[in-house]
Amino acid sequence: MMKEKVPAIQEDYADDYAWCYGCGRLNKEGLHFKTSWNEDQTITVYTPREEHIAIPGFVYGGLIASLIDCHGTGSASLALHRKNGHEPGDGIEPPRFVTASLHVDFLKPTPHDTELKAVGTIEEIHPKKWKIHTEVFAGDQCCAKGEVTAAVMPKTFTAK
Repeated sequence: MMKEKVPAIQEDYADDYAWCYGCGRLNKEGLHFKTSWNEDQTITVYTPREEHIAIPGFVYGGLIASLIDCHGTGSASLALHRKNGHEPGDGIEPPRFVTASLHVDFLKPTPHDTELKAVGTIEEIHPKKWKIHTEVFAGDQCCAKGEVTAAVMPKTFTAK
């Protein structure tokens, strides 16, 4: 049985704002994280590449931090987009967020040879600011926890 593809919010970001190294679909060298809904939580699934090692067999912590960061801003975008009555893929450009703060706790070494899953729980703390609590799993083991405070990207942030 084929699993239905759930649209990721990053697929709907305007071209001017789709260049992030972590989640930008237009960054050819980027990681291409994709964040979508999983019932009332958010999810980003990613398989580390060979160059993402810290020491043989384990993932570099900076990759984990990037995953939590981009998952957080993508989750905030999903939440505000839904609050505004929209869903990914409906043709309406979603709001963009920037990271106001990032906190990461590394709980145990993250094995390199497995798919990572970031699962987020969203908390609205202000109409333009959201807090995302994320757990990163390698298989069934939670290897890291993080928290992102994401703010709506100011209109003064322009690509030019």
